[in-house]
Amino acid sequence: MPALPSLFVGHGSPTVALDPTPAHRFLRALGARIGPPRAILCVSAHWETAAPAVTAAERPATIHDFRGFPDALYALRYPAPGDPELAATIVERLAEAGIEAGTDPERGLDHGAWIPLLLMYPDAGIPVLQLSVQPALGTGHHLALGAALAPLREEGILVMGSGALTHNLADALGRLRAGATATSEATPDWARAFEGWVAEVVEQGDLEALASYRERAPFAATAHPTEEHFLPLQVAAAAGGGRGRRLHRSFEFGSIGMDVFAFPDLA
Repeated sequence: MPALPSLFVGHGSPTVALDPTPAHRFLRALGARIGPPRAILCVSAHWETAAPAVTAAERPATIHDFRGFPDALYALRYPAPGDPELAATIVERLAEAGIEAGTDPERGLDHGAWIPLLLMYPDAGIPVLQLSVQPALGTGHHLALGAALAPLREEGILVMGSGALTHNLADALGRLRAGATATSEATPDWARAFEGWVAEVVEQGDLEALASYRERAPFAATAHPTEEHFLPLQVAAAAGGGRGRRLHRSFEFGSIGMDVFAFPDLA
């Protein structure tokens, strides 16, 4: 069986689960293109810890970690099984790479994981684990995480980073309060400049440039006032060998980048 690609997915607003935006439609078709993996390890922007942690619940709960959204979102559940044995194996692999990590038997699946997976694999039959991010440890740490996880791809495990290619929440919320819908707003020049730079770097497989994006990319601090939504891309890129291809490009609420990348390309 050929190795699976690793993925980076822009998960956007929780409403992407319901609204038929371009990203919603793309994600609904993506699972069938990839096929069912043995398990999924999702690196979500919405779980931050001081040191890496892997979920180890047998039946991870669906976490509705958002407020003020339609009631229909809170009724959604993603009852995928966990895999405590695989969680322990991942911790061991990280230790072999010199990265100290632990397991969390209580943590469920946050919306960075379950919302894209609800669209990609709606039957929720594939075991899902999450790996946390450590914004205080920087991009190099997350590249090392990805490199340590790369062998999982040979074992039928889909490594998926979930964040946003651009994530200026203040900008997006300002547009929303002014009456914007997910697809009604023009994208600002800074968001287009940043996402274009990232796509070029990914296609070149330049992990060094990706690691130093804060200094090298145009409008980096505007695109990511905080880094948690960009770090899953670092993990996915390193897990897939560095060189990737953009599979989908769109923006929601003007400046939330919903891009999807595969490392390397899908077969």
